[in-house]
Amino acid sequence: MQHSSNIKNIDSISQLMRMLGVPAPLHPLIALVDYKNVSIEMFPKGQMVSLDFYKISFKPTFKGHVRYGQGYYDFEEGGLAFLKPKQIVVSPEETQSYEGIALYFHCDFIRNYQLGRIINQYGFFSYDVSEALFLSAKEKEIIANLFSTISNELANNIDRFSQDVLVSQIELLLNYSNRFYSRQFITRKAVNHDIINSLDKLLDSYLEEDKCAKNGLSSVRYVSTELKLSQRYLSDMLRLLTGLNTQQYIQTAVIEKAKEKLSTTSLSVSEIAYELGFEHSQSFSKFFKTKTNFSPIGFRKSFN
Repeated sequence: MQHSSNIKNIDSISQLMRMLGVPAPLHPLIALVDYKNVSIEMFPKGQMVSLDFYKISFKPTFKGHVRYGQGYYDFEEGGLAFLKPKQIVVSPEETQSYEGIALYFHCDFIRNYQLGRIINQYGFFSYDVSEALFLSAKEKEIIANLFSTISNELANNIDRFSQDVLVSQIELLLNYSNRFYSRQFITRKAVNHDIINSLDKLLDSYLEEDKCAKNGLSSVRYVSTELKLSQRYLSDMLRLLTGLNTQQYIQTAVIEKAKEKLSTTSLSVSEIAYELGFEHSQSFSKFFKTKTNFSPIGFRKSFN
C-alpha cells in the first residue's frame, strides 16, 4: 500500500502553473495549458500526484498507448480524460503523454453556479482515467472548438461577465462529453458485450461456488474490481445498454438463481436464502416478493 507521503499534492492552480513553468493564470481558479509549452521534466517519472481541482485533458492528435493512473489507453483518434479533486494519478513514463491541452478549474470557480451543485452528476469524473472518452473526427472538432473558445475567453481582460461565460462553456463541454460517452457505450458494442459476458460468468460462478454462503451477496465493488472497471463506469454502461445499474443487474442474477433453486430443488426457503448469501430467510423472502410479486413458497407452488 502506498503511503500518503509519496503523493505530491498540488493545492492551487497557481502552484501548478509555477511547477509547469508557465505564466500565472489571469484568474487564479481556472487555467488552460497547452503542453507543447511545458517542460517535460516537471515531475519524476512514476510520481503519484493529487490535484485539489478538476482537470479535463484533451489530446487531439496523439497516437499510441498512454499510461494514466494504473492503466493504459489508446488515443487512436484523440480523446478526453477527466479528473476530479483528490484523484491520484501517476506521472507518465513517456514524454508523449504530455501532448495535448488541459483545462484546470477549482471547485470554488463553479461553487455559486448550478454547475457547482450538479457536477457530481457527470459520472465520468468518477471513472478511472483508463476509461477515457474516445472521440470521432466530428466530435474532436466540436471539442477543439470549445477549448478554443475557452482559451479566447481566458485571454480577454477579466470583466464581470467572464466567470458567467466560462462556467457556461465548461458546462457545455461536460454536456457534450455526456452525449459522446453515451455514443461510445453503444458504438463500442464488441468491447461492452465482452464486459457483460464477463459479468454474467462472474456472477454465475459466484452464485454456483457457494461464495454467497461464505461471503454474502456479491457487491458492486467486488464485480467492478474483478472486471477492472470503476464502479461508476460499469454502472453507467449497464444502465445505457440494459436499463439496469450494476446493483440491479446483480439482484436480477440472484432472483434468477433463486427461481432456479425453487423450481428444480427441494431445498427449503431457509436453505436457499443461506446459499444465496442472505443472513435471514425473512430478508430473502421480502427481497424475492419485492422483485417478483410472489413469495418464495408462492412461486414454488405456482411453478409446480
